[in-house]
Amino acid sequence: MSKLHTVNKSPFEKSSLESCLAHASDGAAVLLFEDGIYGGLRGTAAAETVERALASVKVYVLGEDLKARGFGEDRLLNGISVVDYGGFVDLAAQADAVQAWL
Repeated sequence: MSKLHTVNKSPFEKSSLESCLAHASDGAAVLLFEDGIYGGLRGTAAAETVERALASVKVYVLGEDLKARGFGEDRLLNGISVVDYGGFVDLAAQADAVQAWL
């Protein structure tokens, strides 16, 4: 894995996710957590942008934050993987670098 990008802001209040996806290189991983999980949901204004990005980057959502906001995994875009806190740590440990998008 090259770089892990983390996004914790909703795509409906900040442009963090859009900026992240514009700069993430092929093979990078993007982890959506806290309000960033809204970027992984189907049927939103951000869905098309994230679906296009899935062709070149791997997108993960922190399951605990998804559940805390009342969503099930069935609401996620196809191709997004759910990780727990241990998975979050594993992604960070495997990455050459971690970029937090605020």
